[in-house]
Amino acid sequence: MKIEFLTLSEGTRLQYSIRGEGQPILVLHGGHSNCTEEFGYQALLDAGYSLITPSRPGYGETSRELGESLRTACQAYEELLRHLQIKKLHVIAVSAGGPSGIFFASQYPQRICTLTLQSAVTGPWLTSKDKEYKAAKILFRPGVEAYVWKLFASVTDRFPRYMFKQMASSFTKLPWREVESYLLPEDLEAFRAMNRRQRSGHGFMIDLVHPGQIEIQHLQNVTCPVLIMHSLQDGTVPLEHAHRASKHMPNAQLCLLDTWGHLIWLGKGSEQVNRELLSFLSQWDKNTNESETSVPLSRID
Repeated sequence: MKIEFLTLSEGTRLQYSIRGEGQPILVLHGGHSNCTEEFGYQALLDAGYSLITPSRPGYGETSRELGESLRTACQAYEELLRHLQIKKLHVIAVSAGGPSGIFFASQYPQRICTLTLQSAVTGPWLTSKDKEYKAAKILFRPGVEAYVWKLFASVTDRFPRYMFKQMASSFTKLPWREVESYLLPEDLEAFRAMNRRQRSGHGFMIDLVHPGQIEIQHLQNVTCPVLIMHSLQDGTVPLEHAHRASKHMPNAQLCLLDTWGHLIWLGKGSEQVNRELLSFLSQWDKNTNESETSVPLSRID
């Protein structure tokens, strides 16, 4: 993995990673993450894709000023593509990265081959009336979040199954005994790795604001093919978000998943996630490459 920085206007900068070689995919990670995200990556790398992951504003070492609005954030992503000399590519937007993916696709249609929404927020999400919002403002605010995640990581390293059980209710609508039936042997190690790399920085406070900037018109303006992937048991982002996007996006395909919850890359059913995603991407890779009017998904020579 190569991590680099792009200096933008007024001294702001965008941190990003590049993994793999081949058809490029821009990955807009979820909350509490950064450009070192891993969920879902290996299957895409094995299939020959190159993954470009910017740390979204306020996360990692990306300037929080870029999160002033979805527009300023997406202008930074567009400038990154110009810097990398990438003309057109797939976009995958995950969880709290959903608003960024939707806004980017609605504002830069010439840049987008396809958009995939995974467990994605697609409109107004947590508000000051929600207990989750109030808890997030306390636990994940700058100055506190680093200690919270250090504690989470420390406990998870020693007692991964216990910590998974304690946190599961924030990810799923299922009781723990049913969640257990979905778990695979490798899931606890993946969960441990997740808690090691998680940080909120200033990013999650920004993520509490951005969803309110997505309007129905933004969804309607996304004209590229869209794959919406959402667990039937998601306890973090309600299923209504998937249905909202499916209703208003003209070329959307809704894929409801029989997985245990929000983290669709873990547990039984995760193989369906990889299968459906790769099938969708390859379909439009083929159509793009065969069309005389399409722009190849590659760097400009």
